[in-house]
Amino acid sequence: MKRIALFVLTNLAIIVVLGVVTSLLGVNNYLTAQGLNVGMLLAFAAVVGFTGSIFSLLISKPMAKWSTGAQVIEQPRNAMEQWLVETVRRHATKAGIGMPEVAIYEGEPNAFATGAFKNSALVAVSTGLLQSMSKEEVEAVLGHEIGHVSNGDMVTLTLIQGVINTFVIFLSRVIGYVIDRVILKNENDAPGIGYWASVIVLDIVLGVLATIIVAWFSRQREFRADAASANLMGSSRPMINALARLGGLEPGELPAQMQAMGIAGRPSGVMALFASHPPIEDRIAALQSGGR
Repeated sequence: MKRIALFVLTNLAIIVVLGVVTSLLGVNNYLTAQGLNVGMLLAFAAVVGFTGSIFSLLISKPMAKWSTGAQVIEQPRNAMEQWLVETVRRHATKAGIGMPEVAIYEGEPNAFATGAFKNSALVAVSTGLLQSMSKEEVEAVLGHEIGHVSNGDMVTLTLIQGVINTFVIFLSRVIGYVIDRVILKNENDAPGIGYWASVIVLDIVLGVLATIIVAWFSRQREFRADAASANLMGSSRPMINALARLGGLEPGELPAQMQAMGIAGRPSGVMALFASHPPIEDRIAALQSGGR
């Protein structure tokens, strides 16, 4: 529920803030005396929908460092840090991307990758993961995160979120206009309370449904990142072992805004629809069927 609540609050905050900005710029003049200007509404929806998601992408690295307390390895202080940096460098070179920043944060077993650009990403692992896994398993997890970066998952997820946001904002206002004019029969030039109440409710309801679509894509990208790790390692066995070990551990809980970037999650029941990660057993089965 925390992820749904965070989405709803963030979505409403973005709509309010950008709604004021676009009002000042004249972008949201889609309600006219002649009716609903669909073209102007679509422009407004796209501005609000994509601006929020793109802004989130651009600040993803500093937000990740702040929310997890991740410390970037500027200069390795010990053999483990040296090994981490060199392993990430080796994976990045093989994947054909620039060297990401490498960071460590305190916490239970987990890892994540984020960043707006392939050649300047961030890969972070928790102390719990380093302490509970063999080097080969950690290397496989790092390969998984590099897979996210090389596949451009952060950018793709942002674009999908922007498209989904656009449709949510567009549809909520079209439906709200119909409710206000047709059902409640508001004949004034200005929209009535029925329009504004409908828009608020529909932004929330459609936003929750949109989250299910975005979460579905996020789950699919986990399978691709697992496969990327197998390719980088030359075998699926290390990633299978890492996932099996995670399945027996309590995965570290990342801050809500970072959950889609992590390595592990445990969806169950209805909440599985909103989960950013598929069940570990499904991921292991997919790797095993890959024949590597």
